[in-house]
Amino acid sequence: MSLLPSNSTEPGEPPRPSARSRGAIATVVVAISLLGALVWALHTSQPRITPAPLVPVSSECPQLRRAFIPSNYTDLPGLPLDRLSHEQRNRALYRLNTEPCPCGCNLSVAACRVYHPACEACRQLAEKIITEVQAEKPKRN
Repeated sequence: MSLLPSNSTEPGEPPRPSARSRGAIATVVVAISLLGALVWALHTSQPRITPAPLVPVSSECPQLRRAFIPSNYTDLPGLPLDRLSHEQRNRALYRLNTEPCPCGCNLSVAACRVYHPACEACRQLAEKIITEVQAEKPKRN
């Protein structure tokens, strides 16, 4: 017979955990805690940086944070659309309604002319579009 105490239990007695398994559990808990602390210490907070605009912001138009949506205007104030032929007028209106205004308001050139008639960038681009459409040769089928 052995004089060392055995780890066996009598019937009806709950099993006793050995000292070796408690030490292993404590080592795992400490290792996970240290690893978590290391991850937390190495994670630096990222600064919130927004890029500067590439062109100066116009004071005439408000800067709106929304997606660009083309418009469907057929009559625009202050633009000489009456001197264009029917085909040229349609091409000019198509471009004016589908191209974004360069002032940063995120409206089409046509919508910016309607809502912000004082916008100089919009007026210049609209006149440029009309001039380009007038200079185009008519397409023949």
